[in-house]
Amino acid sequence: MGIDGLDGRLIVLLAREPRIGVLEASRRLGVARGTVQARLDRLQANGVIRGFGPDVDPAALGYPVTAFATLEIKQGQGSDVRAHLSSVPEVLELHTTTGTGDMFCRLVARSNADLQRVIDRVVGFDGIQRASTAIVMENPVPLRIIPLVEQAAQDTDGDRPDRPTG
Repeated sequence: MGIDGLDGRLIVLLAREPRIGVLEASRRLGVARGTVQARLDRLQANGVIRGFGPDVDPAALGYPVTAFATLEIKQGQGSDVRAHLSSVPEVLELHTTTGTGDMFCRLVARSNADLQRVIDRVVGFDGIQRASTAIVMENPVPLRIIPLVEQAAQDTDGDRPDRPTG
C-alpha cells in the first residue's frame, strides 16, 4: 500500500507534533476534518501508522550503552529463542536475518560491565549457539522515518525516478 502527498504531509505533521488533534491537523493541512480522520483511520488499518506512544530514550532511563548482537541459533529452535529474547527487557529489537547469523538484536545496558550481564542472559539459553556483539560508539543518524515518508509520498504522486516517462 502506498501513500500519497496528503498522507505524507499528515504523517510528517503527526511525527513532528504527535499530540496535535484531528481538527488542528485538518486546519494546518487545509482539508476537512473528516478527510484527516478517514486518512488516519486508513493509515492505521493498513499498518502504516503503528502507534502514537512516546519516543523514549533508553539512556535517559539509565541505559546509556547500546550494542548489536548477531546470534547463531540451533536449527529448529527459532520460536523458543524468540520467546527467550522477548523475556529479556534489555533486548529492544530482534530481527531474523540471512547471512552468517540467524538473528540480529539491539541491546541496551547500564554500563559496559552491565552489558556483560545482559549478554550472558541472552546467550544463556540452550537454543543460542554463538553471539557476536558490537558496542555502539555514536549514533550520528538516529532512527528516522520522515525522509522515507516524504520519498514514498513523492513516488506515489508520480515523481518516481525509476518510473519511465513518456
